Amino acid sequence: MAQRMHLAEAYEAGAAWLAGCSAHPELVRTIWNTDTLAPIVSGERWLVAESRVSVGMPAVMRIREEQRGPVLADGQMDKAWWLVPLDAAEELADVRQLVMHPAGWSMRCPPMNSYVDRRFWLWRPDGSGRLTNPAVLAAAFGPGGYRLAAEASA
Repeated sequence: MAQRMHLAEAYEAGAAWLAGCSAHPELVRTIWNTDTLAPIVSGERWLVAESRVSVGMPAVMRIREEQRGPVLADGQMDKAWWLVPLDAAEELADVRQLVMHPAGWSMRCPPMNSYVDRRFWLWRPDGSGRLTNPAVLAAAFGPGGYRLAAEASA
């Protein structure tokens, strides 16, 4: 029961943060209550880097859990959307497996604990505002994966 309560609190914290990224958080919540995807526009707090799921899954596994930001996935479309900081576009511009969406791009998001229209949170927002560092993401898509500086020099 305590585990279930902890998960509910985590889902709520992530939902509050993500809905708060919208100009109309109460509308996002209303849409989610009908188990429908809610459009949330990028550019205020984060941008979106898009990859194919089939390419992104190996990259995800190369990133430590504490370094991962939210990742939304659609397996049927073979797409994954990574929430990254507002200044990530330049750093990720040369990563051929990623497409950067500009500020103002609308991402259709399911509720935290639901699978809706083939979309689900591979890694949910946790309420902290943590995003995936673009240097870590770029390195994870590289041939050797991301390694901490200490690991690289060892």
